[in-house]
Amino acid sequence: MADGPKTKRVRRTKAEQREETQEQILDAAEYLFAQHGLHGVTLRDVAQRVGVHTTLLHYYFDDKRSLFDAVFARRAAVTSGRRMEALERYEAEAGERPTVEGALHAFLDTDLDLYFEGGELWMNYAAFCARVSNTPEGAELMDVHFDPVVLKLVAILRRALPDMAEADLFWGYHFVTGALMNTLARTGRIDRLSGGVCHSDDFPAVKARIARFMAAGFLSLAQEGR
Repeated sequence: MADGPKTKRVRRTKAEQREETQEQILDAAEYLFAQHGLHGVTLRDVAQRVGVHTTLLHYYFDDKRSLFDAVFARRAAVTSGRRMEALERYEAEAGERPTVEGALHAFLDTDLDLYFEGGELWMNYAAFCARVSNTPEGAELMDVHFDPVVLKLVAILRRALPDMAEADLFWGYHFVTGALMNTLARTGRIDRLSGGVCHSDDFPAVKARIARFMAAGFLSLAQEGR
């Protein structure tokens, strides 16, 4: 009896193998940096999580800091790009009458959807950004990768609230990003405080509330400044 047709095994090129290995290293480092920060992780830790020798990491990255920077940059372009597109789309739709809540929805909803719908790896990146955002090395990378989209948001808010003091605009953004980073950290604290009514990984619940809540804060500051 003749054997059936055999499935031909597709061999990956060396370039594809290298790309896959590099992605595995970045995924492992992303998870570890999210848990322990830059200074709480060694290249040996990353190598052990991937299951390779430390020397292989040096083939791809000069040192731990270059690995850290690569982890940050890999997804930063995606999240900042999506938010910029959302803000530009909202700006075009709103015309001369943008609202604070509309601008915040464009900025926040897009990001929360990306992390939640992206699965475990994107949620790891969210936690990574939350942990490192308040460190010198993280803040430096935030400046590089996220300043343009933040300043775009502020520009739209300025048009929505033309009489608002410049300092209040930036303090308002400061409070928004603080709430966002606390959400991305997923510490579980709100789960315990609320007795299970709220869950720190329930990004859709956050999305349903955060823009409206923060918009009220901006409007309150603007009213007091008149």
